[in-house]
Amino acid sequence: MQKRVFQHFLKKEDLFGKINNMVNIKDILSNYKNIALVGASKDLNKTSTIVMKYLQNYGYKVYPVNPTIIGQVILGERVYGKVSEIDGPVDIVDVFRPSDEAIEIVNDAIKINAKVLWLQLNIKNSEAKKIAEANNIIYIEDKCTKIEVEKYLN
Repeated sequence: MQKRVFQHFLKKEDLFGKINNMVNIKDILSNYKNIALVGASKDLNKTSTIVMKYLQNYGYKVYPVNPTIIGQVILGERVYGKVSEIDGPVDIVDVFRPSDEAIEIVNDAIKINAKVLWLQLNIKNSEAKKIAEANNIIYIEDKCTKIEVEKYLN
């Protein structure tokens, strides 16, 4: 009998957690306005650039990060080589890089006291999640910041 009650409790907890995640995403996007966009591109047709422009238009400060084009300018912003080199406040580290690069990126996010590690669509990394959560960084995976802004803030 206790086992059924506990299983029922877990189901409710999972549902509550999902609801909280939805609320948290809205809160995150409403309260955190400084974003390091890792994997930024000068190609205006690339998804990362489209998302960057959208976020800028929505009032976010976006710092492009791409070690192959350090110092160049994307959409009016100077490009940084890594997150830890950004000279302004960063709340969200928005990642457009392969999953296996997420561990290095989360370790960089820790150095600058980022609040959120946000992995874009189809990007997941369980080790990066553990590291982020152990350092009180909110971990979001497999979600697009642009889609979530459209969903919660429009």
